[in-house]
Amino acid sequence: MERIKLNFLHLLLLLLVGVAVCQNDPDEVSGIYIVTLKQAPSAHLYFNELSQKHKPGFKKHPPIKSSTFHKLRNDSKVDPHYGSYIARVHDSLLRRALRGQRYLKLYSYHYLINGFAVLVTPEQADKLSRRREVANVVLDFSVRTDTTHTPEFLGLPQGAWPQEGGYDSAGEGVVIGLIDTGIDPMHPSFSDSMEANAYPVPQHFSGICEVTRDFPSGSCNRKLVGARHFAASAITRGIFNYSKDYASPFDGDGHGTHTASIASGNHGIPVVVSGHLFGNASGMAPRSHVAIYKALYKGFGGFAADVVAAIDQAAQDGVDILSLSITPNRRPPGVATFFNPIDMALLTAVKAGIFVVQAAGNTGPAPRSISSFSPWIFTVGAASHDRVYNNYISLGNNVTLSGAGLASGTNDTMYTLISAAHALSNDTAAPTDMYVGECQNPSILNPDLVAGNLLICSYSVRFVLGVSTIKQALQTAKNLSAAGVVFYLDPFVLGFQINPTPMDMPGIIIPSANDSKVLLQYYNTSLVRDGTTKKVVKFGAVASISGGLKPDFSYSAPKVMYYSARGPDPEDSSLDNADILKPNLVAPGNSIWGAWSSLGTDSTEFLGEEFAMVSGTSMAAPHVAGLAALIKKKFPSFSPAAIASALSTTASLRDKNGGPIMAQRAYSNPDANISPATPFDMGSGFVNATAALDPGLIFDSTYDDLVSFLCGINGSAPVVLNYTGQTCDGIPTMIGSDLNLPSITIGTLNQTRDVNRTVLNVGMNETFRVGWSAPYGVSMKVVPTHFVIAAGEKQVLTVSLNATMNGTAASYGRIGLFGDQGHTVNIPLSVIFRYSYNVSSS
Repeated sequence: MERIKLNFLHLLLLLLVGVAVCQNDPDEVSGIYIVTLKQAPSAHLYFNELSQKHKPGFKKHPPIKSSTFHKLRNDSKVDPHYGSYIARVHDSLLRRALRGQRYLKLYSYHYLINGFAVLVTPEQADKLSRRREVANVVLDFSVRTDTTHTPEFLGLPQGAWPQEGGYDSAGEGVVIGLIDTGIDPMHPSFSDSMEANAYPVPQHFSGICEVTRDFPSGSCNRKLVGARHFAASAITRGIFNYSKDYASPFDGDGHGTHTASIASGNHGIPVVVSGHLFGNASGMAPRSHVAIYKALYKGFGGFAADVVAAIDQAAQDGVDILSLSITPNRRPPGVATFFNPIDMALLTAVKAGIFVVQAAGNTGPAPRSISSFSPWIFTVGAASHDRVYNNYISLGNNVTLSGAGLASGTNDTMYTLISAAHALSNDTAAPTDMYVGECQNPSILNPDLVAGNLLICSYSVRFVLGVSTIKQALQTAKNLSAAGVVFYLDPFVLGFQINPTPMDMPGIIIPSANDSKVLLQYYNTSLVRDGTTKKVVKFGAVASISGGLKPDFSYSAPKVMYYSARGPDPEDSSLDNADILKPNLVAPGNSIWGAWSSLGTDSTEFLGEEFAMVSGTSMAAPHVAGLAALIKKKFPSFSPAAIASALSTTASLRDKNGGPIMAQRAYSNPDANISPATPFDMGSGFVNATAALDPGLIFDSTYDDLVSFLCGINGSAPVVLNYTGQTCDGIPTMIGSDLNLPSITIGTLNQTRDVNRTVLNVGMNETFRVGWSAPYGVSMKVVPTHFVIAAGEKQVLTVSLNATMNGTAASYGRIGLFGDQGHTVNIPLSVIFRYSYNVSSS
C-alpha cells in the first residue's frame, strides 16, 4: 500500500511480479505482456480530426475548449461497434502471429492506446514484437497503492467554496475518476440525497456501474456516477482471492473509499469512531461526482495491464479529473522513465483534456526517490497539517510522557500499573510464550490482578504486520475489567510511524522507544519482590492518562513528511536528472480522516468503522484532485497544463506561523532531523486552494509541446512513434527546461543557458514587476523586469543563467512576478550540476 508501512513489506510485493503460468512448453514460463500497435488509438484519431478544425499547423493554435474535449471523449458513442471492431483486429493479429499456439488475451485497449494485454511465452512475445503491425511489447509490471479539518486548514469555507457559491455547489458538474481499490457505495459520503438540491446529471459522462452480488443494482446514483473493476492480469496470475478481493467495484480494502471521500465526499458527514465524535467530514469538492475504476487490491496491489485498462475506460467515459494514488514498484527501464504503458496512456488522457494527479510515493526522504516521473502528470507529495491528537500519561514519579491514542482519559485518577508479563494466571504455561506481553489472549492472564488497574502491553513488530491488533488487546483488557491500557514500543520496531488509534476505553500508545524505556524503568523500579522467591508481591507504579479525543491546533504546519518521495526527477534507470521539477507541490497527507469501507481490512484498528485516519501521499493526491475540480468548474476551458499552473504558481512557501516550510530528513526520529524544504522536497510549495482560483497569470502548454519534448530525448524517436503514432521527423524538439512549465529545473548548467517562459493573463489588466533570487553558484537576470499585460494577452520572459563556479550539489532560487492588482506568481528555480569557465584563463 502507498500508505505508511515498513519498507520490507513493500519488498514482498515485488515477489509477485514473477508469478506466471506454463502453457506451451513445460520449461517455458509465460508472462503477461502489453502489446501496442502502430495504428493510432481512437482518441488520437478523434482528437486529430477535431484539432485540424481549430489549427492550421503543428505548433500555433488557439486552445480547444472544454466542450470540445467532452465531445472528443464521447464521439466513440457515435460508432458503438468501434471498440469491438478493434478487439477483432487484435484477435486476428494474435491468430496469425501465433498459429496453433496457446495464449490468453486479457484486454483490448482502443481509446488511449491501441493494443492489448496477453498471456504468452517470451518466445511468443518475441514473435509478436517482429510483426510489422506491432509497435511495442512490454512485460507487465506491478504497482502499489501509494477529512474533517483539512478543508479548514486549506481555507475552503472562507475562501474557495464561497467563490463557487458555497460548499453545496463546489465542484458541481465535474467528474473525478479515481483508480484505486474500489468504493463502498453505501457510505453516506457518496449519497446523492444528503442535500436539499438534487445532484445534476453530468451530461458529458457516459460511464456505467457494474452490477454484481457485491455491488447490487442501485449502488450508483447522481453522486457516484460510475464504478467498474479490472482484475484480468491478477486473475490470470492465480493470485486473486474472490472472497477478499471482490470481483466487483466494491472496496474490500478501505483505501479507495478513503481517497474518494477526500476528493469528493459529501459535506457535513459526522465522523464517529469507537463511539467518539471527531467532527464533520467533507471532501475538497463536495458537490463533484465520483467515478471509481478498481484496479488495485488488498492482497497484492495491482498490475499495469489492469491499470492501463482502467485509465483507458475512464478517459472514454468522460472523467474530467483522474486521480491515481498508486506508483510502480520499480523504475521503468528503457530510453526514459516517461516511456511506460501507464504514463503514455496518461499522456493521451491529458491530450483529451483530463487533468491527471498522482501520488509522489512513500519512498522518501532519499533524493531521487520520486515514483511519478512525467511532466504531464501532476505529482503530489505529503505534508502535515496543524491538527494533532495527543494524549499523555502522568507517572507517579511526576514524569509525563506523550503518546498517541484516540481515547478517553482516567479523569486525573491514578491507577496501578501492571505488566501483562506479571499478570499471568497461576496455572498457565505461558511464561514460555514470548508474545504474552502483547495482551492478545485474556485466558492466560489473572483477572484478579488486572481488574481495576492499567494493563501494560508491548507494541511489537507483530502489530505492524497485522498479526496482533490494538482491538484484540483492548478486548483482553475489557474482559479482565482493566481500567485502561498502556502500550510501550518494542525496541525492535524501528522507524515506524504510529498513527493515533481509536480506543473505546482509556488508553495510550507511547510511540517513542526512549519514552518507553522511561516508563518501563519506573515500573520495574517500583516493583516489590519477595526476597526468597523473587516473585512480585506489590505493584508500586501508578499513573493517570489524559484523553486524546480533543485536537490540538497549536503545532506549526505544514511540514513535508519524511516518507514523502523527493526529487530530482530521474530521467532514466541510470538516474540521470530530468529537467523536470518533481514533486509539483505538497498537500495534506498525514493523519487524514476519510471514509472507510464497511468491510475494509487494510487497517485492522478501523475494522467495522465508517471513518479511518490514514497517512501517505495517497491521501495528498486526492486533496489536489478535489481542488482541481474547483478550478475546472470556475475555468471550464482551462487545459490540464493551465490547471497545473494555477495550483503551482499560487502555492504557499511559508507555514502558518510565517516561517519557511520545513522538511523531515530522516526515517527515524524525523522531527529531530528537519531543515527548510527545497523544491525537490515540496515542488512549488504547499497547495493554496483559494489563491489557485485566482492565479492572474498561467503557464500553458500543449500536447504538441510534450511530443516535442519526448522527441528531444536521445534515441526516443522509435518509442515516440510506437506510443503516439507520430513521427519525430520535422518536429522541432525541445529539452525539459524549455517546456512552458511554472518552474525551471536544469540538471546540468554548462556555463550559460537562456530559458523562455510565456505567461497568459487570465485575470484583469495588470502591471507586474519581476524579482528573483539566484541559485548558489549561478548569476541570473530576467527580461523584462517590468511589464504591462492586458487580459487575455501573453508575455514572454527570458531567464539568462550563468554558472559562476563548478558544483555538483543542487542549489535553488526563485522568480517572483508581483502584480499591482494583488497577484503573485511563484516560479521555483533549481540547478543541480554547474560547470563554469575557468576565471583565470578567461
